[in-house]
Amino acid sequence: MPTPYTVPVVVAPGEQIAAAIRHAIDFKTKPVGSLGQLEAVAYQVALVQQTLQPELRAPHLLVFAADHGITAEGVSPFPAEVTQQMVRNFAGGGAAINAFCRVAGLELKVIDAGTRGNFDDLPAVINQKIAAGTRNFRHEPAMSAAECQAALQAGAAQVDAVAATGCNVLGFGEMGIGNTSAASVLLHKLTGFHLAGCVGRGTGLDDAGLAHKLAVLSAAVAAHPTIVAADPLAVLATFGGFELAQICGAVLRAAELKMVILVDGFIASAAVLVAVKLAPAVRAYCVFSHESAEAGHRYLLGYLHAEPLLRLGLRLGEGTGCALAYPLVAAAVAFLNDMASFESAGVSEKTAETPAA
Repeated sequence: MPTPYTVPVVVAPGEQIAAAIRHAIDFKTKPVGSLGQLEAVAYQVALVQQTLQPELRAPHLLVFAADHGITAEGVSPFPAEVTQQMVRNFAGGGAAINAFCRVAGLELKVIDAGTRGNFDDLPAVINQKIAAGTRNFRHEPAMSAAECQAALQAGAAQVDAVAATGCNVLGFGEMGIGNTSAASVLLHKLTGFHLAGCVGRGTGLDDAGLAHKLAVLSAAVAAHPTIVAADPLAVLATFGGFELAQICGAVLRAAELKMVILVDGFIASAAVLVAVKLAPAVRAYCVFSHESAEAGHRYLLGYLHAEPLLRLGLRLGEGTGCALAYPLVAAAVAFLNDMASFESAGVSEKTAETPAA
């Protein structure tokens, strides 16, 4: 019998050092605010690590893959088999996320959270399969409470494994045909946003396909009237996916360990939303890498008061936004650590404005 899942106690970073961090940033050899959003990132990382000299160590990106029963309703233009085919592509080094991780210097881990595939021939794929895909939440809960708890624990275990390598910054990606449907319903149920605004084209639905997807998800929501936002774990178990649940558990554990968390696009952000609902202090540890082209992501980011680092029209998933944004996070840390202050460089500071004549 597995140990019941207990939501970690996540403590927000202490504010005692906040003024010192702000002073260090503002008195670098530049006009105040001139490095824009990089200053906000530098402040956040320094606050998370409670130091004026933050350090990013052994950065990792974890990609969780799973299949979804809702694909039986025709909500995606791609067949479910693509999930396991892409896992093999990740393991072979041929996906976009592989290329981007190589450029960014991120260690990539690929986790089977619940696909229908068998990857015993691929040692690079970590087996954390809860089941061979979720059930069809149009008709029944996607997973049982026990399966959801097991997935949360499995995600946390992966964070413990990478933390043991010295890692203190990590991002999360996903792969799962049908998972924009799951993420859309999670967003709708946990925020109250109108479902139509949460549902997008996913992997490329045309107008008719989008209308069908919305109709399916509307019927699915109606089929589970007792599932309410006040019980985020029930929402996750009913409408989520094994990769979403494992990311949620991983995010909660990473925040508990006071790690810097890189958040990818719509799917990963939906998992973070569940984590924030369970432990609000999680939000302080999250750096949002980009705004996805998927319809609901803008609403989700707004709900979390998140300003993404990039707006590139991405909608691939896999953690690609994390890998692209990580060099910016590293640059923010570098300027805080390495850039001279006005005093140390002997550079004159701004004088008072000349009064108007």
